[in-house]
Amino acid sequence: MNIAETLTAALPFMLKYQGQTVVIKYGGNAMTDEKIKRSVLSDILLLKTMGINVVLVHGGGPAINEMLAKYGKESKFINGLRYTDAETAELALVALAGMVNKSLVRDIQRLGGEAIGISGVDGRMIEVEQLSEELGFVGKIKKINTEIIERIAKTSAIPVIATAGVDASGEFYNVNADTAASRIAGELQAERFILLSDVRGLYSNFPEESSFLSETTLSEIDTLISDGKISGGMIPKLEAIKYAMKNGLNEAVLLDGRLKNSLIFELFTDEGVGTLIKKEDLALSKFNNLIK
Repeated sequence: MNIAETLTAALPFMLKYQGQTVVIKYGGNAMTDEKIKRSVLSDILLLKTMGINVVLVHGGGPAINEMLAKYGKESKFINGLRYTDAETAELALVALAGMVNKSLVRDIQRLGGEAIGISGVDGRMIEVEQLSEELGFVGKIKKINTEIIERIAKTSAIPVIATAGVDASGEFYNVNADTAASRIAGELQAERFILLSDVRGLYSNFPEESSFLSETTLSEIDTLISDGKISGGMIPKLEAIKYAMKNGLNEAVLLDGRLKNSLIFELFTDEGVGTLIKKEDLALSKFNNLIK
């Protein structure tokens, strides 16, 4: 297929997303490998140039670990969540909002784009309360204030968001990046939420490649979890997506950021390359409409 044919085939998808919001959660090896990082950010910049309102949300576990080690703080995890005392919360904010966030902004600008880096603390964007005393300063999201994100998205700049939170008294809290990104996508009524990491997507019988799921629904995911087919770190990601879909999110995708141009293939082709998650099966939706 030549370039003209490729662009013509992609046109319906370009029109579908033009003017719409796409929230991308960025993490894993797709962020730490500089070559992959440049490729991902180039794709994101292309989406913005095409008139898509891209919102980039990121975590930064490795940077937080590095910062804590520098200050002699041990990383401790409880049920997959980082135990956070007051000092750790402040160091995590420095790592996320200072190092990782500004690095992403710099790299987008080096590619010729514009970006504005903010954190969940700015404008009280991510309001939280303590999740549990056992975890310390780990926040449970109470509210997402989207005004600052929407203001930036209307400009030529890409909002780049570090997922820290703040409580009613002004204390900093560590916030799970997948959860924050999903909630932001839901509040913005995003056309699509893309969880970009270093996994291809979902499998009905991992690691059998033939069991890869190019498309699934929330009910099917519940079945896979109850059958023990999905476990570990994938479950919190899916729970976050589930919550967001009940609160405004249309579609979500689990996508491998290590694959060159994966964002472009996912958004602008019929097949996609990740796992597309929908609220319900399309056929079931049509059947329900017929019997109303």
